[in-house]
Parts: sequence; C-alpha cells; structure tokens
Amino acid sequence: MRLLRVLPKSDHLVFCGDVINRGAGIAASMELVWGLVLAGRATWLRGNHEQWLIDTLEAAHAEDQPDLLSNDTYQELGDELAREWISRLKTLPFYYRSDGWSATHAGFSASGTPDLRIREPFWETYDGRFGRVIIGHTPRPQVERHRHIVMIDTGACYGGMLSAYCPESDGVVQVQGEQHEPLQCELNQIQNKRLMPHTTKESPMVEVEPC
Repeated sequence: MRLLRVLPKSDHLVFCGDVINRGAGIAASMELVWGLVLAGRATWLRGNHEQWLIDTLEAAHAEDQPDLLSNDTYQELGDELAREWISRLKTLPFYYRSDGWSATHAGFSASGTPDLRIREPFWETYDGRFGRVIIGHTPRPQVERHRHIVMIDTGACYGGMLSAYCPESDGVVQVQGEQHEPLQCELNQIQNKRLMPHTTKESPMVEVEPC
C-alpha cells in the first residue's frame, strides 16, 4: 500500500508473479491486486507459486497433499476459498509485452516460451529478442541490470525492499519490507545463484520511508 501511494496513478502496473504465498495478509494482497486488474490499472503475471497452487489443488484433495497443508496461501484462505481462486489464477498471463520491453516471472526458455522456474539458462543466453525483460523470481539485495535483463525481486518478504521499476525511465521506487529473519533455506538457494557479468549503469532511485 505504501508503494502504491507513491506511484503515478496513470501508470499501468505489472506484477511479476508470486503475489501469493509468503507471510500474512495474502488474501488481502490477492484481492488488492485482482481489484487493480479488474479496474484496468494492472496486469498480474503468473508466477511459479500461483502455478503450483493451481496444479496442486486440481490434482487431489488437500488430505492427499501434505505440502498443500503447510502452504501459506492455502492455510490462510482455507480449502473452499482457495479453490474459488483457481478460475481467476488460471486467467493470469505468463508474460506482458510493450514497446521495447517485456515482463515475465522468471524468464524464457531457449524456444522463447515463458518458464516460471528458469534461472541461469536464461540469464546466460538471452539475446534480447523480446527487448529488455523485467523478471522477479530470484531475490537480490537491490534491483540488478544485466545487459537485456532487469531483476526486480528485492526480497521484501525477507526484510528487503519492495521495488517498482519503470522501463521507460530506468527508475526505481522502493519501500521497506517487513523486518524479520530470512528463511535459511531460501538464503542458501539465493546465494548459490550465479549472475551474468554484464551490468549497466545505475539508475535514479527513490527510497520511501516506512509510514
């Protein structure tokens, strides 16, 4: 909400997936973003967490899926409400394209298909065919630019920043996420991800103080 308050009202917002499944307030976040979609102000892209919830709920009943019972989104929404969300989640697009840039959750496969879990194979081989690509999926301490790729997940759910990036101006606006200890397994996974050596110049950045 703090970030939305400081972004221009005329901007079209593109959420790069994984709106769900971390911490408290998931249901409220889903309703907020879905409301922006219905109002024509936003596009909510599908992330691997949204896809996992769709696949798991459609595959079996909760009692047959131990992982589902420990899922943050499922725990907060409950079985009935979670299943009501399936039809909405299945309408979420895999990518968004505009003039000179595109956005997707994690990247594209070698064939150009959106891949919700890809990391190094995309980072190391993307040739710019879809323009500059803005992605989430892999948290970093700050927004990072790597030739044709911009990584905007800055780990708000782990106490990092929540970041908005403007492809037209190369500007970044951020607010501080909730402060708490990161999950060690997630940190280990993040630290093991190797990045490309190509970086671009720093862009204008505005940090918004927490209310």
